[in-house]
Amino acid sequence: MSIRAQGSILCPSSSSQIQSIQSPKPPCVLTVPTYFSFKIFSTKRGWLKSNSSFSSHCILPASTNLRRRNCVIKTEHKVVSDVEEDNVKSKAKRKNLAVFVSGGGSNFRSIFYATLNGSVHGDIVVLVTNKYDCGGAEYARDKGIPVILFPKNKDATEGLSAEDLIAALRSYKVDFILLAGYLKLIPTELVRAYPKSIVNIHPSLLPAFGGKGYFGMKVHKAVIASGARYSGPTIHYVDEHYDTGRILAQRVVPVLANDTAEELAARVLHEEHKLYVEVVAALCEGRIIWREDGVPLIQSKENPKDYR
Repeated sequence: MSIRAQGSILCPSSSSQIQSIQSPKPPCVLTVPTYFSFKIFSTKRGWLKSNSSFSSHCILPASTNLRRRNCVIKTEHKVVSDVEEDNVKSKAKRKNLAVFVSGGGSNFRSIFYATLNGSVHGDIVVLVTNKYDCGGAEYARDKGIPVILFPKNKDATEGLSAEDLIAALRSYKVDFILLAGYLKLIPTELVRAYPKSIVNIHPSLLPAFGGKGYFGMKVHKAVIASGARYSGPTIHYVDEHYDTGRILAQRVVPVLANDTAEELAARVLHEEHKLYVEVVAALCEGRIIWREDGVPLIQSKENPKDYR
């Protein structure tokens, strides 16, 4: 839950704890919770951060013998890391999603609806934008989703660093980052902090018509001017460059003989909304399989032996 007052957004403190395995005897794992508090304040000239604090958790392992009649059951516990704990958790766990936008956020809204109707087994817990007053940010605030400004505006004297952003995302326990019309280059620190966990959607069939400067209507005008007969959205993993990460999914859209850029854009956007929801659903359900050569594939939900 975000706390909003007079233009300020407070990122709530959170605690993470590895639950102990319960038995008729007292628990044999003692946990000490970790907490993180992080506040971001908006001002007329920018954003300021304050009051960040960290603590770590520890796990004290033990072994317990439970004797019942003539049988002995041994239960052993070992120290596990946060990553290992996440890997062994059931797929029923809902994933925490962060969405990055710079504009109206129509893909963001599509994914948000899907989290509400059950199509996506996850929740959008925070929205990041480089334009505080864009349509996507306004929509997020209306829905009670915390909004973080990154990077800082040109006129701001203070702002979040990449490290601050990573800390804020971790405070929300973000599993996946979804770029939905976010026009800024993702910093290397963030890419390394979330390996194979950041995806972007682009309105052309990459690697064609991608890279710096290719966004929005510019893409569709370039596609039509080239004489290409097909276009469509691409979802790819994010690396340190524009539109060069591994391709995860694509959807083909015909380019008609008399198409305008606006007509083609509308046709591609219609497919974007459907494709992004399908990909995010697969991410949240753990259905992304990496081939030996580093190509990601989506495993079919109906038939695990099928990939696309």
